[in-house]
Amino acid sequence: MRLRAPIKIDRKTKNLAKRVQVGEIAVINHKDIDEVAANSLVEGKIKAIVNADMTISGRYPNKGPQILSNKNIYILDNVGKEVFDRLKDDDIVEIIDNKLYLNDELIGEGEVLDKDAIKQKTKLCYDNLSNELDNFIENTIEYAKKEKGFILGDLEIPKMKTNFKGRHALIVVRGQDYKVDLSTIIPYIEEMKPVLIGVDGGGDALLEFGYTPDMIVGDMDSISDECLRKCNEIVVHAYPDGRAPGLKRIESLGLEATIFPAPGTSEDIAMLTAYEYGAKLIVALGTHSNMIDFLEKGRKGMASTFLVRLKIGSKLIDAKGVNLLYRSKLKLKYIWGLILAALFPVCIVAYLSPSIQQLIKLMQIKIRLLMDF
Repeated sequence: MRLRAPIKIDRKTKNLAKRVQVGEIAVINHKDIDEVAANSLVEGKIKAIVNADMTISGRYPNKGPQILSNKNIYILDNVGKEVFDRLKDDDIVEIIDNKLYLNDELIGEGEVLDKDAIKQKTKLCYDNLSNELDNFIENTIEYAKKEKGFILGDLEIPKMKTNFKGRHALIVVRGQDYKVDLSTIIPYIEEMKPVLIGVDGGGDALLEFGYTPDMIVGDMDSISDECLRKCNEIVVHAYPDGRAPGLKRIESLGLEATIFPAPGTSEDIAMLTAYEYGAKLIVALGTHSNMIDFLEKGRKGMASTFLVRLKIGSKLIDAKGVNLLYRSKLKLKYIWGLILAALFPVCIVAYLSPSIQQLIKLMQIKIRLLMDF
């Protein structure tokens, strides 16, 4: 295989996905490429990926490589982080099999991940899954003991201006199939008018569908300036010790934000906020709820998520994957029914028209004459 194209380079895949152009090569540093990252690269219609890290490390069966392979995106894997010292945006590189060249100089060498290699490595991941599950459960239990104050009243929830009392709250997270699920529940949004909460990039998803978020919650690393300016309230998720790296960005935009120091994930504190401020129902879309989801986020357990879901209980409806619940099919009999329904009023109007009546009588006379012959 021989490829030659300009590159976009970034150590964070989510940042690179916003800049990469059609036909370019994406140079990333992403261990265990997850489903969301892979889909964002596919949307950029890239030609190939050069990964400084391991696209499949063997810890768990991440879905990203298979998604990229299905779209025939060439993957040169584990070339080493040194390429970040040699390359910059818009450099034109050449990939020849498993070697990376810049101006005919070899600057990196890795492994080609084709369909067979991905299949083999994924099988090894499944073989290791029981060990990973064991570690995941232990970490979840250990941290749940430390973070139990998260739901026992020890966590102080800051005052919010958004009114949740007696309303539904829809929390949108940039997770698996979040766009498809969001398009599926548009009738629900239109009818119930829930409080719309975007967790980081989930806010942009709401904007894309024509909805302005009532609240944005997160560390502010994957949301657009446009969404931050348009939303009604910003909540910056800070570390438990109060440090809030995301606040600097908000201040640079001249905006105000509420700081929420808490352990766990931003989607956890979004759910907890909606619950504590009296939401009647909490609908979560695109959220992370299983081991693979959390491993793809780089987390070794899900203590805070387990605790929050334990607390809010029946108020929570998880809409993740709702697009798979029911897919209507347009049957032929329905099409004929629509056609007949549309023709019926046309026929009535035509029959009552004098000119049409004359035409019908002429046709009847012509038919009789023909029958006489």
